[in-house]
Amino acid sequence: MDFSFLTDPRYDILGAFWMTVQLTFWSAIGSFILGVILAAMRVSPVPLMRSFAGGFVNIVRNIPLTLIIIMMSQVVANQLGLRLAVREAGVNPQAFLNSQNFRLAVLGFIIYTSTFVCEAIRSGINTVPPGQAEAARAIGLKFTQVLGIVVLPQAIRAVIAPLGSVLIALTKNTTVASAIGVAEAALLMNTLLENEADKFTAVFLVIAAGFIVLTLPTGLIFGAVANKYQVKR
Repeated sequence: MDFSFLTDPRYDILGAFWMTVQLTFWSAIGSFILGVILAAMRVSPVPLMRSFAGGFVNIVRNIPLTLIIIMMSQVVANQLGLRLAVREAGVNPQAFLNSQNFRLAVLGFIIYTSTFVCEAIRSGINTVPPGQAEAARAIGLKFTQVLGIVVLPQAIRAVIAPLGSVLIALTKNTTVASAIGVAEAALLMNTLLENEADKFTAVFLVIAAGFIVLTLPTGLIFGAVANKYQVKR
């Protein structure tokens, strides 16, 4: 089996996977923050907030991720004119486009993945005995205090493993960013298959191995953390 493309300077394999790591990192942070907010809205005593969050989650998670990423580029950026990168004079236009596409992809991943984070956290909230929240309200704590001090800490501990699964799915979903030209692993694989068609199996094994290296430790770490910090009943 020929792996000569690994040393070919035309193919930056490490750079492509580093782009995948960056997409995953920033998207994971944004998704967790937005997911917690959506989960809080879904259990809020305000009907309007519950309805908005429920509608947002049910609509977004049923839209194909590829469509969301393309909408970020074609609708949000091209039609609405949203710029997430600064275009400076004298800077290579391609550098601006790469930065813009990267941030649009991250925004799309945050919007999509946050819905799954929300549902995971909401399921964790449902595992917290209602009596604890009632007791907290009885001593005068507000909804935000009950949620932040009593409920969420237990809920998140209960869903560490599911959140790990969401993160693994997010890592693999970053391949969709190639649809708008983000130079991550999937785009590199397409280039390799076009230029090195006779090395199909080798290319597949290298890209697959790269994703295994990224996702397998994630599953093991989250599994160990979940076992250590699981809520004792």
